[in-house]
Amino acid sequence: MALVDVLLQVGAVVVLGHVLSLLFVVEGRPRRGAGGGASLSRRQRLRSNLTAAAPAFGVLAAVLAINKVVRNVSIDIAWLIGINLTGYIYALESTLVATVQSFATPTLTAYFGFVYVFGYTFLLTFPVLAYALHDDVRPLRVLFLSYVLNYGIGLLCYLLFVAYGPRNFMPELVEPLLYSSWPQSQLLVQQVNTNTNVFPSLHTSLSATVAIIAVRFRSVYPRWLPIAVALAVSIVISTMYLGIHWATDVVAGVIVAWASVKISVRIDDESLSALLRRWRRRLRETDAASK
Repeated sequence: MALVDVLLQVGAVVVLGHVLSLLFVVEGRPRRGAGGGASLSRRQRLRSNLTAAAPAFGVLAAVLAINKVVRNVSIDIAWLIGINLTGYIYALESTLVATVQSFATPTLTAYFGFVYVFGYTFLLTFPVLAYALHDDVRPLRVLFLSYVLNYGIGLLCYLLFVAYGPRNFMPELVEPLLYSSWPQSQLLVQQVNTNTNVFPSLHTSLSATVAIIAVRFRSVYPRWLPIAVALAVSIVISTMYLGIHWATDVVAGVIVAWASVKISVRIDDESLSALLRRWRRRLRETDAASK
């Protein structure tokens, strides 16, 4: 099976998930009472929200492009300037991941393999569509900004730290369950991952980011909250169950997610922008007073 076939398979499942979730989450959300003026049509709302969120999306596109370019040389740079954390991580948690895998069954492996690939792709893409269709554009902007920070922090860490995943560091104890149960997944995973970029876990940080935003804006789509949290928790567990990440990577990913959402909310409500404006104004005033 070629990479295109795998992408088509993932795309078909994710699109089906989007359609069903639109019906259940978006169409099934509580309706606001009439009044307060005429509401925008869905097409107008979508266009308005995408326009308002365009700057944040533009930054995200740029960061993703930079990630794609730098990823090809990041390993060489990391070996030149980075710190190899693998031994420290192993000393901290030893065979914890192997213990997690000791509970492996064919059913669990199939489930966690599915959520790691299909569930993760769905979890990251569906909120973009759902929030773009909502009356308030703020959740969409916060989502884009949080993605920017996740990828930016992740890229920085991959340049500064070298870390092999448990399946590579101790293959005699940890089995690559994703590849053994679905060999074709290697074609997809190899496009976005390398053996040394496991700290922090971006699967964890991005999934946790979506869940945290779902909690923060739970009144927007109440039905989305339990879905997002359940998927995020499953994906986090899958990273260790499948032998891809250490628990340390997961904890670091959760911290990145929390910080990314926290900062994004502050950027969006302009508290940081206002602080910078005040700081620049004081600098100008100080400079003028000294002349």
